[in-house]
Amino acid sequence: MTHWFHRNPLKATAPVSFNYYGVVTGPAASKICSDLRSSRARLLELFTDVSCNPEMMKTAADSYFSLLQGFINSLDESSQESKLRYIQNFKWTDTLQGQVPSAQQDAVFELISMGFNVALWYTKYASRLAGKENVTEDEAKEVHRSLKTAAGIFKHLKEAHIPKLITPAEKGRDLEARLIEAYIIQCQAEAQEVTIARAIELKHAPGLIAALAFETANFYQKADHTLSSLEPAYSAASPKTQGRGALGLPPLRTGRHRGATSPKPVE
Repeated sequence: MTHWFHRNPLKATAPVSFNYYGVVTGPAASKICSDLRSSRARLLELFTDVSCNPEMMKTAADSYFSLLQGFINSLDESSQESKLRYIQNFKWTDTLQGQVPSAQQDAVFELISMGFNVALWYTKYASRLAGKENVTEDEAKEVHRSLKTAAGIFKHLKEAHIPKLITPAEKGRDLEARLIEAYIIQCQAEAQEVTIARAIELKHAPGLIAALAFETANFYQKADHTLSSLEPAYSAASPKTQGRGALGLPPLRTGRHRGATSPKPVE
């Protein structure tokens, strides 16, 4: 389990000032823009802060996303989108295609990309906990919970926000349906591996462990099938794992999670 998700880097992004001279008038509007800038910077810092925990991440993410909603939804709670949705250009790199950024002048693109990084953080946090020498029962539950949270975020982005993009996701990019679905399934599979490891530790019946392993193997096969239609250049870099629990092998203890390396700023 120590090899979970340490392969794919976090998405990097260009700084955003949220300075709209001539558009923003009044101290209240200026305060909101200042809070947006600081809350975005704070969230980006936490992605690579080894002392960050899920509670800190949730607080920072909620703070930024609640402010960003003003750039997406109309303030009068109508079905109309905000007039500010397309005022700012956002740049983000891809987890699979190196430091080549994608850019869209769309606040929904920013919400999805930042949310994607939040989900990735939960997988890396789970990996770090699982890589400890002696994982307690509470820590195992936290690993399981973090992976389920990541899967839920990916699923929400795919179903609720990605369809709203004016510019469709590029082929082989993170936000393409097949890739984000693979991330969802892998999170589910790795959460199931926690259940298998616990069942082995508690010496549950071999039949139960075998059934769980078979179900987990099906998760990985489904992820592989989801990616099978991608071109080789994309699928070679896709988020696949060996699924040792699904193969009936003991959890990996041969390496250390390398942690979340700080993504380089995008020009």
